[in-house]
Amino acid sequence: MSEQVRVLVVDDDALVRAGLSMLLAGAEDIEIVGDAADGSQVAQAVAEHRPDVVLMDIRMPGMDGLAATELLRAQDGAPEVIVLTTFEADDYVLRALRAGASGFLLKDTPPADIVRAVRTVAAGEPILSPTITRRLIGHVTDSEGDDRTRHAREQLDRLTQREREVAIAIGLGKSNAEIGRELYMSVATVKAHVSRLLEKLHFNNRVQIALLAHDAREA
Repeated sequence: MSEQVRVLVVDDDALVRAGLSMLLAGAEDIEIVGDAADGSQVAQAVAEHRPDVVLMDIRMPGMDGLAATELLRAQDGAPEVIVLTTFEADDYVLRALRAGASGFLLKDTPPADIVRAVRTVAAGEPILSPTITRRLIGHVTDSEGDDRTRHAREQLDRLTQREREVAIAIGLGKSNAEIGRELYMSVATVKAHVSRLLEKLHFNNRVQIALLAHDAREA
């Protein structure tokens, strides 16, 4: 990540784009490098501007933020994505998180919290609390939930006991330092376990590990 956090704003509402850009531009360590009005413009904008973080609206009339996030996060070296929504219990949000978004913000989030979220995600940390995760997953239909629980447990069963413990701790919202203290490991060892989990599960961030633990009803 560069010294300044490079941000791309994606929203179909020009006023929202302008507002977010003005808000974030007020932070000395954040630079707005570009914007886009539709998900179909994201890939080109990312290639052109090389942002560290993309603020991605979920609901857009062309390609929505979900599809854009899935395409973006499937690429090597993709920027972090924070999805923007009007509702906490938006099924699109949960799907975007499963696709690799690092968290989500409600559009009425206080300005200081938006700035803090951008910095946090740029530093490699998710912005998703266990309470919000459980609430989102609670909106999945029972049949889909049962299928996901079965699949998640099968994935956890592929892990070593130690990897499983780390995955569950991530699902509980614990930091690397907290996991290290709880499992008597150094932070470097915890990071190594997290890297192995991401590789073994074919995930690209720890939010997906947390969702897996919640889907398996282990967190």
